[in-house]
Amino acid sequence: MKKEEKKLIANNKKAYHDYFIEQTYEAGIALAGTEVKSLRLGQCSIKEAYVGVHDGEMYIYHMHINPYEKGNIFNKDPLRTRKLLLHKAEIRKLAGAASQDGYTIMPLSVYFRDGRAKVEIGLAKGKKLYDKRDSIAKKDQKREAEREFKVRNLK
Repeated sequence: MKKEEKKLIANNKKAYHDYFIEQTYEAGIALAGTEVKSLRLGQCSIKEAYVGVHDGEMYIYHMHINPYEKGNIFNKDPLRTRKLLLHKAEIRKLAGAASQDGYTIMPLSVYFRDGRAKVEIGLAKGKKLYDKRDSIAKKDQKREAEREFKVRNLK
């Protein structure tokens, strides 16, 4: 059996800072040919992107894919709305959860798995300011502990 290869293209670190990620899903993206070529070059940003449900289908908005340099007339709008490919049951489950107060659906990362472009989306609940401060403090503690561990092992 061949091991699944996962080539990361874009990561949304801000989503992990601003939200508690409760569940994650993997979805395919409906793309044009030149968009796939541009993704293979790593020209993608999901910092301002968000996911929404419209007419029983899921779409990703404001995902920026740079136009392919050699694509000329076949290039699409870099910020166009793109359809996400999920099972109907998953879409219903996510739409129901996102309709609750404080929940949203965020794109977490874009990658290639077995030659197909995928996006990892997460059901997220917004953090309050004190939660953000707490997570920053924990991150600093962890970094300091790793630094001390490294210094002790060098001696």
